[in-house]
Amino acid sequence: MRCLLILKEAAVTLRADGDGGLVLLFLGDQQAVVRLHSPCQKYSYWKEILLHNKESSSFHLVTATRATALIFQDFYTPQTRICPLKQTDGSSILGSIRPTLLVPDTHLQHIAEDAEDTAPLFTPQKTSMKATTDSPRSFSEDLTVSAVMLREDDPGLTASAVLFSKFLEVFLAHSSTAIFDLIKSYEANCMDQVIILQKIVNRAIPGQQKFSKTASVLWFLQQEMVTWRLIGSLYRDRIESSVEEGMMFEVAAPNATEKTIVEMLFQRDSLIRQCQIVVDWLESIAKEEAGNFAENIEFYAKSVYWENTLHVLTQQRSGVAGFSRQLVTELDPDAPIRQKMPLADLDREDDARFMKYLFALIRAGMTDEAQRLCKRCGQAWRAATLEGWKLYHDPNLNGGTVLEPVEGNPNRSVWKACCWRMAEDEQFNRYERAIYAALSGNLKQLLSVCDTWEDCVWAYFRVMVDNLVEQEIRALSTPVSELEELPKEYTEANWTLEAIFEELQATDKKQVLEENKAHYHIIQKFIILGDIDGLMDEFQDWLEKCRSLLPAHLLRFMTHLVLFFWSLGLQTKEDVCTDILKTYIELLIQANHTNLIAFYVSHLPPELAVTQYSAFLETVTETSQRRLCLDLAREAGLDVPAVTKCVVENIRKKDVDKFTHHDLSPSLDTATTKEDHMKINVIEWLVFDPTQRAEALKQSNAIMRKFLASKKHEAAKEVFSKIPQDSIAEVYASWEEYGMDFMPPAEEENAIREHLCIRAYLEAHEMFNKWFKCMQSAPMEPTISASASFTETVAHEHKQKQFQSDYKNWSDELEILTKEVKEKICNVLLFVNGGWLIDIREDAEEDAERSHQLNLLRQLCLPMMCFLLHTVLHSTKQYQQCLKLADIVASEQHKLYQVFSKEELANFLHLLRESSLMLLDQNLDPLGYELQS
Repeated sequence: MRCLLILKEAAVTLRADGDGGLVLLFLGDQQAVVRLHSPCQKYSYWKEILLHNKESSSFHLVTATRATALIFQDFYTPQTRICPLKQTDGSSILGSIRPTLLVPDTHLQHIAEDAEDTAPLFTPQKTSMKATTDSPRSFSEDLTVSAVMLREDDPGLTASAVLFSKFLEVFLAHSSTAIFDLIKSYEANCMDQVIILQKIVNRAIPGQQKFSKTASVLWFLQQEMVTWRLIGSLYRDRIESSVEEGMMFEVAAPNATEKTIVEMLFQRDSLIRQCQIVVDWLESIAKEEAGNFAENIEFYAKSVYWENTLHVLTQQRSGVAGFSRQLVTELDPDAPIRQKMPLADLDREDDARFMKYLFALIRAGMTDEAQRLCKRCGQAWRAATLEGWKLYHDPNLNGGTVLEPVEGNPNRSVWKACCWRMAEDEQFNRYERAIYAALSGNLKQLLSVCDTWEDCVWAYFRVMVDNLVEQEIRALSTPVSELEELPKEYTEANWTLEAIFEELQATDKKQVLEENKAHYHIIQKFIILGDIDGLMDEFQDWLEKCRSLLPAHLLRFMTHLVLFFWSLGLQTKEDVCTDILKTYIELLIQANHTNLIAFYVSHLPPELAVTQYSAFLETVTETSQRRLCLDLAREAGLDVPAVTKCVVENIRKKDVDKFTHHDLSPSLDTATTKEDHMKINVIEWLVFDPTQRAEALKQSNAIMRKFLASKKHEAAKEVFSKIPQDSIAEVYASWEEYGMDFMPPAEEENAIREHLCIRAYLEAHEMFNKWFKCMQSAPMEPTISASASFTETVAHEHKQKQFQSDYKNWSDELEILTKEVKEKICNVLLFVNGGWLIDIREDAEEDAERSHQLNLLRQLCLPMMCFLLHTVLHSTKQYQQCLKLADIVASEQHKLYQVFSKEELANFLHLLRESSLMLLDQNLDPLGYELQS
């Protein structure tokens, strides 16, 4: 008979020639030769397969069933979670993750290992998450992921970056709804990203570092997803428990059944409820990871149990030779133990593997599925053994006209004692013992097959719940004497939540010890314990030791966990929460998440919020972005005026140079630097809002004072140009709103006056520059040689006429400019109401720094204005006006002489002497008056 079998989801072909012939298996360039020990018509009866690897010329022995399962890739190992790239050691969680992508060669390396100890459980190709299978356009989505994400240097971070904005959107969307709906949304968003990252990892090339990082992000998001689930379940119960605290609960009647007793126990005891929540949570994780694997598993024929042993026994009874090995002679379930004889090798392997699968189902809380699988594989009796845990309940004991069916196992205590003894019996397979250990509360045997942190926590909490339930039943059931005795190891156990995690810290399992250090397992531990202070201490320790190394998504989780605690009104350590928010805000700033920053800053203490947001705004330079940031700050409820003031002051005070009196050295660098431009542009923060014009005047004055002291007049003009022309009018308008009786703030009145003083000075300085430029551009009178020709003489006459015209125009312009510059400089020297840079209100809050700067500027600028005015007058031969400057300087009304240094006064008198000498040369007296005969 010739057969052909093509297996799904793998390029595999099997061919069989004849009943006892050879079977060839083709897998790419690999081929296997299958030899059948005995004639049979089903591939499920194959005894062994001899695989031949062409490259290594090595041979591996494997059962047909295991080969089929390997090809289908339908194994699942709880330790690997949703993705087989799970990271367990704490150090590598912060960095790269070791990839363990599956390739055909890797599969072939394991097929010769012992079935019980090393055969994998079931690793589904598809998770049970809905989005992986139920979307009709999943194929096109996969193509998009492959085409876009796989080209990124770090596709995991790129794909998951959307979570930062998504979490804020979700928080705002649920701000007025139930807080636990928010938690569900957090979990759903993480799940969406996990699905995307799984697609990326599945298409990754083994060994690429960037996909190792993606796998690390995937693991973090998986852990975050299930942590939000735990938080939602536990805190929902805790909030409800706090509301129900003090309420009276019904006590079980003397004749209450086991089910009724336990229902009342769960109703009144929050501890057992929350322990069961933890068990359900861990089982839900395992169930998601398992997927619907059972449909693709075929251990052996559905209706025949131990079919290979049956086949051998049938052949022996038929007189067929060649079977010298002693096997069991009976096939009831207890035969191997009773007769102490082995089964056929394939049946032993199938049993070991089946027990492992069955335990995985129990671990995932899928007891019904485990029973269905037992029935499907011809072990209905085993399905019955898994039924005995159900609590007995007879609803007819309380009377009633309708006879109702009885539930549960009336001999549950006997069944439980038997399960305990089976778990202790070393003749059974260790996974079979673990199954009955889970059902009977035998912690020691259950832990023997638990290799991960989740598995161990599940074992402890399942046993703890079982123990509490059993104690309650034995305390209230009557008569107690009829119940089967359980070992003291079980009855005397007194587990607490703290004791469980202490045991985990002291375990001898290396993997569990490493996983104890994982960030999310630490978080989950404190969430289960309800120890918020302990969790805050851990967060603080992480921030102090490795702030810069904390993964971005972990920081996001920590931040939103803090917001969740605050939403519930729970007491937290404010300093730690503030530090977490600050760190997360710094992360958002570095990642350019501009739209998110204001919201999180608004949850900081008010003063710190102003400091933190202003530090961020210092990095924003574009006008449109600045407007956006301020709008976001207003929406978040931040103190925008305080923030913008802080921004300006921060940048203004970054200059480390002292405010000093500079001399007239020509080597002074007055060019506008990059730092100067920052100070100039920062004023823009204060001009967006008309109500901040007074502050804009104060801050611009402070910046211009520094520029004037450094003789950076162009930079000061740029600052002045940033202030809207209607600023003073806006300030006056704001005063008028308060009515006639309102006394304007002294600081604002003085700021307006200072602004006008600086404007007068800048106008005078600019007008002097125009005058000086005009003075230096006087037309040159043409000349002609004595031997000039007639043509040259005619040309000279034309040039002379043009010169006279140009000279007249220049002279007229110079006269106008001279008049204007004289007026502008006098406006500075004779500034109204007390003098230039003299405050008109003395009741303002004392500002020593500002007062010092104003005095120094008067000492620097006013003497210079006098020198410039003398230069103008002397250059235009207004010598008598030069001498009148002495009266202005010596006037007691303005007291300008007080701002001159001795050297400056000496220079000024020397200039006046030169002007006086020029008057004497004009036959006038030293003061410019005509001499009297």
